[in-house]
Amino acid sequence: MTFSKLLLSSAIVLLSMHGVAHAQGDPKRGEKLFEDCRACHSVERGVNGVGPSLHGVFGRRAAERDDFRYSPALKRSGITWTPQTMDAFAADPQKTVPANRMPYAGMPDARDRADLIMYMQQVFK
Repeated sequence: MTFSKLLLSSAIVLLSMHGVAHAQGDPKRGEKLFEDCRACHSVERGVNGVGPSLHGVFGRRAAERDDFRYSPALKRSGITWTPQTMDAFAADPQKTVPANRMPYAGMPDARDRADLIMYMQQVFK
């Protein structure tokens, strides 16, 4: 193996390892990041604020619950909340679901979103 191929292979392995560690997220950091979300969203089942409760959100279809008035755009989205769909939505809610009612500009940092989602997965079972 040539030096350049070895260097490229090593870089790929290191980047892959960083992605795996990054994808796991830090729930303690995510809990702090969730404070911004808490202004509108509750962690308690059936307790809605300006936004719906996020209790049990993973695995649920978007706008599925009857106890909150969702935007027509979110109702039509067809999204099922997974870590991947939550990541896309948290990054840019208006890009992911144009015309949704959530007045949030998004969380551009992928690490922040990974940490937030890891926290959410632990809390919103």
